[in-house]
Order: sequence, then structure tokens, then C-alpha cells
Amino acid sequence: MTRHWTIRQAPRMDGRLALVTGATGGLGYQTALGLASRGARVILTGRNPDKGLAALTRLQLDAPGADATFRLLDVSSLESIATFAHALAGETDRLDVLVNNAGVMGTPHRMETRDGFEMQFGTNFLGPFALTARLRPLLCAVPHGGRVVTVASLAALTGQIVFDDLQARRRYAPFRAYRQSKLADLILALELDRQARTHGWPLHSIAAHPGWARTDIATSRLNTEQGLQERLTRIGAVWAFRLMGQSAAHGALPIEFAAMAPEARDGGYYGPSGQGERRGHVTDAFVPAAARDLTIARRLWQVAERLTGTSLS
Repeated sequence: MTRHWTIRQAPRMDGRLALVTGATGGLGYQTALGLASRGARVILTGRNPDKGLAALTRLQLDAPGADATFRLLDVSSLESIATFAHALAGETDRLDVLVNNAGVMGTPHRMETRDGFEMQFGTNFLGPFALTARLRPLLCAVPHGGRVVTVASLAALTGQIVFDDLQARRRYAPFRAYRQSKLADLILALELDRQARTHGWPLHSIAAHPGWARTDIATSRLNTEQGLQERLTRIGAVWAFRLMGQSAAHGALPIEFAAMAPEARDGGYYGPSGQGERRGHVTDAFVPAAARDLTIARRLWQVAERLTGTSLS
């Protein structure tokens, strides 16, 4: 790996199409900006049109001449995903890069997506799974294979896939549900790589995490009604991210590396190099044992296909 990798070391992406979910702010915006700065044609997606227009305007200022558009996409909705994928397939015959970044973190109370999934599991894992499945034909149409970058989290290190209560109906704890969803994301990236190699798909699956990046997802919901313990946990997280974290721009570097660097390996996982992988330069990230467990991965894969009505096998 190139020492102290920066976006300036990424190859030119002229003529390539990249899609970034959750690109109206934070890591998604920085990743879209990085791709656009290297010449890629970038589709920013999000579920809020006003934020989308603001992000597009900001990107044009940050990267004059960038070829970028904004499209509505709610990854918590299987209908929105299907509609978006169908429309994109009608506009292009290939997709070079898909960055599954959109997500939610620690909703104080158990909420459900419109499809009836626990909000974090549905948005952070099932949505990206369904989107990747529906866009796989476009990714595989790229001569040397498109890249799928799945954004995981340090939270995956202590995550657990609770198969008998995936939707947290019996017991809901905000950050337990978040950790499960991000471990599921890492499993998605690693199993997608295995599936691609097994089936001979021209597709590259890589995971990345931003360490402790100071973004809205990490510091939001402080004003939401919640219990004392939950509020203290959030306040502690805010101060920890401020004192020991890094900017969204630096947090996006492992994601940009996974999306563009020739040396990014299929099935690789990248994050910051510093203590605890909280901040620092891009390097190989630690993969927890649960993410390497093939029995867990294949069972979760089957569950995801059944729940989303899509196939990635």
C-alpha cells in the first residue's frame, strides 16, 4: 500500500460513473467530492431534495467543472431502491463504482422502515444489499468489473448477529442494533467478494471504515427525547469524537482508497492506521472473527435475500 495515501494519488477516473449513497453530507459528500475531483461522473443520492441541491451546489464550488448530479434515493425503502435501479438501468449500460455509504446511527427508540424492518438493520444493511443486487448487472457490465465499496464501522468489532431477534422486537438497545447492522455490512462486503469469485462475476467488493469521523451521524439526535443513560452515552460520544476523532475529509480517505486505488484488494478492509483505528493514514483494518465466520455469512445472506426479495447469489 502507498504510504500516507491521499486523494492526489488516486488515478484519473475520467469516463467512469460512480454512485454514492447518502452523499448530501459527511463521509458521503467527501467521497463524492474525491471521485469528482479525479474526473469521475458522480451521482449523489439522498432522500432530501433540498439537502441534495445544497450538496450539489457545494460540490460545484469545491470542484469547479465537476460532472455531478443528484438523484432521490431512500435506501430504507425497497420500493425506492427498485425504482431508482430501474431508472438508472434505463439511462446507462454500466456502473463503475457503487459506494454504499448511507446509514443511520443509534435511533433512541425502536423505529421501523416502511417495509417493517428495524430502522438500523433495514437502512444500514438490507437497503445496501438490495441496491447492490439490483445494480449488479450494471456493475458487471464494466469490462474489468465494477467496484462495490461498503462502508462499515469500528462498531462492527463488537457487533453480534442475533438471528433469533434480527429486528430487535424483543429487546431494543440503540447501539447494540447499530453494531449488528455494521457487522452485517462488513459481512456483506466479504461475502460478496466470495460470491463474485465463486460465480466468476467481474465485480470487486471492498470494505472500509472511517474511524472516528466527526460527522452528523456521530453527533445527531442529542435533542431527541431519550433516557438519561442514552443521553449520557451520546454526549460522551460527541466529546470523544471531538477529542480523538478526525474530520469527515480524513475519515473518507479509506473509502476513497477502496473506491479508486489500484492497490485496493478484492475482499480487503481499510481504515485509519492510528491507535484503535480511530484516526490516521489509510491502512488494512482489523477484521473481527464474526465477520470471517462463513456459517454466519451464508445464513445472513439467505435471510437478506428472503427479506429483500432480491438475489446476490
